[in-house]
Amino acid sequence: MATKYESNMVLSSKQYKVVGTRPVRHDGTDKVTGRAKYGADYQTSGLLYGKILRSPHAHANIRSIDTSKASAYPGVRAIMTGSDLPDTKNEPGQDRKVTLGELSTDLKHLREHLMATKKVIFRGQPIAAVAGVNQHVAEEATKLIEVDYEILPSVTDVRDAMKDGAPLLHDDLETLEFEEKTGKISNIAEHFQNRIGDVKKGFSDADIVVEREFNTATVHQGYLEPHNCTVHWNDDGRVLVWHSSQGPFNIRDATAQVLELPHSQVKITPMEIGGGFGGKFEPYGEPIAAVLSKKAHAPVKIVMSRTEEFESTGPTPGSYIRVKMGAKNDGTIVAAEAYLAYEAGAFPGSPVGAAGECVFGPYSIDNMQVDGYDVVLNKPKTAAYRAPGATNAEFASETVVDELAEKLGMDPIELRLKNAAKEGTRRADGTPYGSIGCVEVLEALKDHPHYTDPLEGPNTGRGVAVGYWMNAGLQSAVNLSVHNDGTVALTEGSPDIGGSRTSISMQAAEVLGIPAEDIHPSVVDTDSIGWTFGTGGSRTTFATGMAAVEAARDVKTQMLERAALIWEVDVESLEMPDGEVRSKTDAELRMTFKELAAELNNTGGPVIGRGSVDAKGQGGAFAGLLIDVEVDPETGKISVLRATIAQDAGKAIHPSYVEGQMQGGTVQGIGWALNEEYFMDDEGRMANSTLLDYRVPLALDLPMIDTVIVEVPSSSHPFGVRGVGEVNIVPPPAALANAVYRAIDVRMNVLPMSPVNVMNTIWEQESN
Repeated sequence: MATKYESNMVLSSKQYKVVGTRPVRHDGTDKVTGRAKYGADYQTSGLLYGKILRSPHAHANIRSIDTSKASAYPGVRAIMTGSDLPDTKNEPGQDRKVTLGELSTDLKHLREHLMATKKVIFRGQPIAAVAGVNQHVAEEATKLIEVDYEILPSVTDVRDAMKDGAPLLHDDLETLEFEEKTGKISNIAEHFQNRIGDVKKGFSDADIVVEREFNTATVHQGYLEPHNCTVHWNDDGRVLVWHSSQGPFNIRDATAQVLELPHSQVKITPMEIGGGFGGKFEPYGEPIAAVLSKKAHAPVKIVMSRTEEFESTGPTPGSYIRVKMGAKNDGTIVAAEAYLAYEAGAFPGSPVGAAGECVFGPYSIDNMQVDGYDVVLNKPKTAAYRAPGATNAEFASETVVDELAEKLGMDPIELRLKNAAKEGTRRADGTPYGSIGCVEVLEALKDHPHYTDPLEGPNTGRGVAVGYWMNAGLQSAVNLSVHNDGTVALTEGSPDIGGSRTSISMQAAEVLGIPAEDIHPSVVDTDSIGWTFGTGGSRTTFATGMAAVEAARDVKTQMLERAALIWEVDVESLEMPDGEVRSKTDAELRMTFKELAAELNNTGGPVIGRGSVDAKGQGGAFAGLLIDVEVDPETGKISVLRATIAQDAGKAIHPSYVEGQMQGGTVQGIGWALNEEYFMDDEGRMANSTLLDYRVPLALDLPMIDTVIVEVPSSSHPFGVRGVGEVNIVPPPAALANAVYRAIDVRMNVLPMSPVNVMNTIWEQESN
């Protein structure tokens, strides 16, 4: 294992020919020259433009909708309202869940989310839509639609929404308690509990106990490209979609379900995607554009504005969290308890379940109890955002762990190492860990010069935190086709957000023994590849990579069979190491991959390899962050001075892309921690729904972020891969809060740690 630290390091031992190298990105030329085509770039003959009328109220009954004036507006070709979508009703005992990436929802709720019928329950909820000959016509026509509302009281705070007597969003939402119906109608969709050991006994055995409350605001994923789609309901009955998304198959299936069509009747062609981070798994416009297209007998394009993105798509949940932890004087954590109340937005389905799995994920604790609450309120429906639920939860738990270390007089990393999760450790939900790298990540932070370098200047502090995310596997398919010149076409169904075309191609190349540049990858439409779960959950390089390995092995088998046919020998006497086919016994019998490829048409035709997996055993991921800050006690402004992130990648297929994920997640976590929030008024209006007012980090706000890639191979993957896209966003808020404490002796328990919130906390502490 490497011992000398540089700005970006890989702590690794096993070497491969292709895996672990840094080839040029396959789609790089198109991306940097601007030739890559994104969803909004799609054009076709007879294209119409759609615009959606959205509710100006957070909670209101719809008395009537009059579209007559809009219909008469010149250039309008079609208008739709909620009555144009199939009336979805849930029959007793019927499970009509729709999987939307890392979260899911009920089909009835998805349909109402797409287009309200009798009631609106968040500002920005669609009411009607218009298709016009251009964007101006469509926008002007929506202004002519007259809607009569009966405004109702709204609720936008999770604790207020949980109270008896709070305004009810749904009159048929029955609270589930431990998966059992309670008969109670409320805004609490579900209460679950994870428990291990005896928490009461654990706390009675503790020498020191820390309990704190935390509040986190709603945050948006902040992708640059807005949601978009172009849909043509063809005359043959098929619905053809071109769009940018993370999950073409997920959105295909959801769109088909909403429209009550067979899945095979919807075909989605994914375009390039300008960011998603978990927020582009839902069909916000596709079913609407489909209905407009059917009415107008023409394709319809819908592209959201930035304000629509903020007000009408899925942000992260705000949350209220209580964490209590107890430890012995020797630093052994003996008990942990968490209360997690998460905002689901207007419809059930927050990531509180994932939060319950992750909140104490980095630790081995004998006694744990986690209570989670999924709560609806008058805000946009929550969607995934990079390790959904975990950042909120571990902001709370990692701040408490830091306070335990302080009260025990222990080094904060030493306390974490003493209690670190290892193989066999059980999470609060009872799931045991396989091979994991929590200890190795903590040791990498401890050994890094950043941890011991002096930190000078007044009001400066250094914080540390570690985060956990469980990752995902799921279904993927890959096809490989060998060309006569020895190059290989790779087709897959995973949209490429962070370089996955290359990381998947590299795995196929490693198996075949050829350069990564000889693989030509394409992300294809849903008719051209087997069902593939979307790009999310840190699953793509892991699961689609496994499918590529399987397809490459299939190719390898067939290539050996072709060589055996040419040489008239038993295939068992041949081998194919390093891209060369050769005999195990006759040194004269050898051909390169390219030479054999040139003979394929003379020996039976094309060689096509197929890989299809339902990947299991993905293995959890851990990341740790060291961060230095300077705090201005007069204004509350926090400046980030230095940051170092260590993360277990299992095996870094392309280290540059892993480093990019680590740095990107850290930056987003810093923004979440310091600036970003939905600033909502009491009536459910978002006051900062532009990128001018919603403050994301800029390059000038950040230092260079050093990375340390730790490699503890996953036993479930041929090359030891574990997902790297999400866990890096988890530790920044807690690490920053811990750094702020060391800078100004104030414990922050609210996100964001904006200047206003920092000053309020300082003044509150001074008044006590």
